[in-house]
Amino acid sequence: MQTELLREDQSRSPEQRLRPQRSRTDCPILLSPRLVLRAPHEDDIDALAHLANNANIATMVSRMPHPYATADAADFVRRAKAGTIGKCVYAITKADNGAFLGCCGIEPHADGKTVELGYWLGEPYWNQGYATEAAQTLTDMAFRTRDIDQIDARCRVMNMASRRVIQKCGFQFQGSGMVGSLALGGMVAVEWYRLDRKTWVSLRSWGGVR
Repeated sequence: MQTELLREDQSRSPEQRLRPQRSRTDCPILLSPRLVLRAPHEDDIDALAHLANNANIATMVSRMPHPYATADAADFVRRAKAGTIGKCVYAITKADNGAFLGCCGIEPHADGKTVELGYWLGEPYWNQGYATEAAQTLTDMAFRTRDIDQIDARCRVMNMASRRVIQKCGFQFQGSGMVGSLALGGMVAVEWYRLDRKTWVSLRSWGGVR
């Protein structure tokens, strides 16, 4: 059956192959060369609290408190399982040993045709390509399993590392604005990027992203 499905997929155009498939689950486990993206669970709480309790991370994302305690991690896992945080929230883990590295997810916009990509990694795992690998994997899933037109992503103006991740995934700059920061208790300047389906199909077809 897998061979037949592969042959059927190869006979279709790139646009047809990269449209949503109704048989796929809503938030499937995602695999990449070095990572497994899966739902957060209780075994992640200690590692989550340890990695997230870092001002260098909390001040770069909008909705992470600082300090970040074990109770915050437990509440996050509970809300993720209940589906009250976003449409899909993933724990980023290493494929070889299951180590918890951080989180990523997509959240739908009210228009029904846009989702927003978010991610963070624990500081010990920075500058190793994990954020880009997770973001690309999640971007592919979103376009393949959802009837959306585009994905948005935002980063603080001063966050050069996150900007590089977003750009490596093919997102294009749209503008600047302000968003609230829970850790800082005020508004911070951010850049807004967008990847539309047509561009994503072209990048996937040409191999321009990976």
